[in-house]
Amino acid sequence: MTNNRPTTLQEHAMRFGTVMGIYWIFKFIFLPMGFKIPFLHLLFVLLTLLVPVLGYIYARKYRMKYCDNEISFLRAFSFTLLMYMFASLLTAVAHYVYFRFFDQGFIIETYRTQLESIQSAGIQGLSDSIEPLMQTIDAIAALTPIQLTAQLISQNIFYGTILALFTALLVMRQKK
Repeated sequence: MTNNRPTTLQEHAMRFGTVMGIYWIFKFIFLPMGFKIPFLHLLFVLLTLLVPVLGYIYARKYRMKYCDNEISFLRAFSFTLLMYMFASLLTAVAHYVYFRFFDQGFIIETYRTQLESIQSAGIQGLSDSIEPLMQTIDAIAALTPIQLTAQLISQNIFYGTILALFTALLVMRQKK
């Protein structure tokens, strides 16, 4: 038996959000590895910068394939925001697994070590700005894996909302 009902905006956002989430998980793998191999950290940054481009491509594909190449700002914003939210939820699972079972404080300690080496170098003016960063690192280190994951979800959704606004402006196309 086939189901001929039209798919909804939410279903498409889930599908594209799943692909986006897999992409985010893939790029997240390069973050801890990048502390040992600097090229991988550069790759992580470059892949992160490509997230808005990928969001635009998916929103445009949604407009062209499923909306007859016409989409309002609100619909484009809703689609893109939902896509980023679903990607954030999928990525949160990977973040939790990593921070709960694998990290054991590696990322935080690496950042702390890097900040301490900068501070010990005694560069004029830079040493004063290191102390607030050290306090921030200490606050992050006190978080449990679930708290850290919740923080990362909210951060991803916040930035996703901002990206969704700009993407919707670029993707929207009214009837002529």
